[in-house]
Amino acid sequence: MTENEQILQSNLDHTIFSWTPQGGLNPLNIERAEGVYLYDRDGKRYLDFSSQLMNVNIGHGNPKVRDAVARQMDEVSYVFPGAATKVRGDLGKKLAEIAPGSLNKTFFTLGGAEAIENAIKLARAYTGRHKIITLYRSYHGATYGAMSAGGDPRKLSVDSQQVPNIVRVENPYFYRCPWHSTTEEECTERAVAQMERVIQFEGPGNIAAILLEGESGSSGCMKYPPGYWKKVKEIAERHGILMIDDEVMSGFGRTGKWFAVEHHDVVPDIICMAKGLTSGYLPLGGIMVKDEIVDAFNNKALPLGLTYSGHAVACASALAVLEIYEEGNLIERAVELGKYMDARAEEMKEKHPSIGDFRNTGLLGCFELVKNRETKEPMAPWNATPAEMGVMSQVAAKIKELGMFTFVRWNYIFTAPPLISTKAQIDEGLDIISQAIALADEHCH
Repeated sequence: MTENEQILQSNLDHTIFSWTPQGGLNPLNIERAEGVYLYDRDGKRYLDFSSQLMNVNIGHGNPKVRDAVARQMDEVSYVFPGAATKVRGDLGKKLAEIAPGSLNKTFFTLGGAEAIENAIKLARAYTGRHKIITLYRSYHGATYGAMSAGGDPRKLSVDSQQVPNIVRVENPYFYRCPWHSTTEEECTERAVAQMERVIQFEGPGNIAAILLEGESGSSGCMKYPPGYWKKVKEIAERHGILMIDDEVMSGFGRTGKWFAVEHHDVVPDIICMAKGLTSGYLPLGGIMVKDEIVDAFNNKALPLGLTYSGHAVACASALAVLEIYEEGNLIERAVELGKYMDARAEEMKEKHPSIGDFRNTGLLGCFELVKNRETKEPMAPWNATPAEMGVMSQVAAKIKELGMFTFVRWNYIFTAPPLISTKAQIDEGLDIISQAIALADEHCH
């Protein structure tokens, strides 16, 4: 057995892989990564067109992060969360500077799911209420509470013991509007009306928070129609309900703003973050919270705690990453590249009849493939089984064969490259997607 085969076999024999049957696996065997490319142990190069899990926003292998981590390890790697460190305070201060409104204090977690868990717990503790409203087409993480909060169908096989008091409403998904709206504005009004009705049905005095993604991600990058976020926030304020903004995927420049909610001119009460905070270089997440919420616990214990909260080395990596965003003008770059991606996608629509819709904000987007643009029949159904994926499995295989890593889910192909990408690299990725989509075109009618 070669060294490469031994590495792969050790992974298969002794580790567990996410979201997949454990038999018959053949995972990418990655040796190194640099910039926007991954390299496997056979020397094949892959363009990383989804920033791994939409988190490696600054690209791979940036030495500034490595150096910051090494320096911090020379000082202190870990102290218990009840102690202060310079790096923790510096990171908290920096986050307060870039956050909207009076979001001034951060409780640090290890990742996004923990951020959601602690945001829900804090909202319930602060309001004395128990219900959380979320959207059906949403994903908030894979721990029991976060998974229960989302509507992603991956939870269905394990939801017999889901966390109680989660109430879901339909998304304002204009391309497939559940209320058959003819304009985006009409979709907003009807979605908001449903939200208002559900709040009345559930009892406004029972609802602790409404939890929304800053911008839709793995559910299909469904852009909120104009005014939706703002109108939901107005409803929440009227009933004393907190707004929790999940920016785990959409934060830190991914959509062309520090936080996607800024596109909607709204200041939430709690922001959940992770992924782009460290660009995946080390695990770190957190919740940013308005002062008035934290102040309610000045004379009673705050019921949040984690062994690795405020981990010094993780905080050092985050500070370095935030500097990289600013020094490289990466947030402005996401806006520029997003416009370029949009223009190229319009050209692709003319060439490929299977492209029903392309939805994108900054560099968080996806193609939705259909068999017929008039009927919008999806190329694969929502929550498709492997047997139902049809040509979409061939599309995914073609993308991998042509040397690109990105996610193909149901009838969606995701586009979320690192913010350091060049226009030439955007072209490289879209050209690969175009070749793969040609396979789907043959199934249009």
